[in-house]
Amino acid sequence: MSFTRDVVSTTNAPQAIGPYSQAIRANGFIFVSGQVPFDPATGNLVTGTIEEQTEQVLKNLAAILAAAGSSWEKVVKTTVFLKNMSEFAQMNATYEKFCKNAPPARSTVEVARLPKDVAVEIDVIALA
Repeated sequence: MSFTRDVVSTTNAPQAIGPYSQAIRANGFIFVSGQVPFDPATGNLVTGTIEEQTEQVLKNLAAILAAAGSSWEKVVKTTVFLKNMSEFAQMNATYEKFCKNAPPARSTVEVARLPKDVAVEIDVIALA
């Protein structure tokens, strides 16, 4: 059985700042690492509302998916990590703009802390 595994990287999303890849393309799937709301154009963290942070995260994910030859329409699973579950409705309203038709399966969990003390981190699995 053959196995393919390729690193996906783009300058249109924040660069990996540790021993991980932005994404891995493996046997027809794209596994995108969790993204936080860094603006790749400025390198600055988006520290506004949960809606602003979520939108930046989703844009970062879209850029990585595009670099991998995929898109939001091919996402099959997401995991949303929220610092505060009371912001779920606001995050969800922003998320819905990116996942309109046949939204992917999703888990959402509240966590004690996220990198750089951001409010949201999201990872995705998509078809290539």
